[in-house]
Amino acid sequence: MISWRGVRKEFGRTVALRGVDLTVEAGKTVLLLGANGAGKTTLLRIGAGLSRPTEGDVAIAGVPSRETVARARVGYLGHATHLYASLTPLENLLFAARLYGVADATARAIRLLDEAGVGRRAREPVARLSRGTQQRVALCRALLHEPAILLFDEPFTGLDPDGVSLLSARVRAHAAGGGAALLSTHDLDAGLAVADEVVVLARGRVAAARAAAGLDGRAIRALYDEASAA
Repeated sequence: MISWRGVRKEFGRTVALRGVDLTVEAGKTVLLLGANGAGKTTLLRIGAGLSRPTEGDVAIAGVPSRETVARARVGYLGHATHLYASLTPLENLLFAARLYGVADATARAIRLLDEAGVGRRAREPVARLSRGTQQRVALCRALLHEPAILLFDEPFTGLDPDGVSLLSARVRAHAAGGGAALLSTHDLDAGLAVADEVVVLARGRVAAARAAAGLDGRAIRALYDEASAA
């Protein structure tokens, strides 16, 4: 459903990605792992159309990601929430809804906020909310336009156990409905609980790829060691 082909990204003299080939199929959730600086965030941002590759391309359901129709199929949740602090959660979602042309935007936004446990605070300024509550709002925004593809960068940041369960359930339901998801996290337990596959990046390259079934912390550390030695 989404694929990176020969993707290279340079920031001046720094090379963040070195010819990455990666595909996430419909109905699958891929856990993206790697040390700090491995290129995970850069890969996700390029997939979401927030950054352009220096070389290579990204296709979403066969359509180049630079096309507006392709970007509209992606729900992106970054490490930072990028919510407007002076607006309420509801106002943040309605603003995003206008960008995506979401029908019945108010009803859908309120329903998502209620399901995320934020409904009672939907009309308070975001600046008053805790980091974890803001993360729940950002998740709602990523799901608002019913995207086919989820690209999540450290989505469990700030979440309490209930929040982790909520997000995990959303990711599982998304894949069960035929969607695709790629998520990066340092919370191995939470990530492995939803993943079908694990991909490890090292120095801007895909260094290892395995089925998630049967993997645990020790196996992941072995993959890191394998990636570092590659």
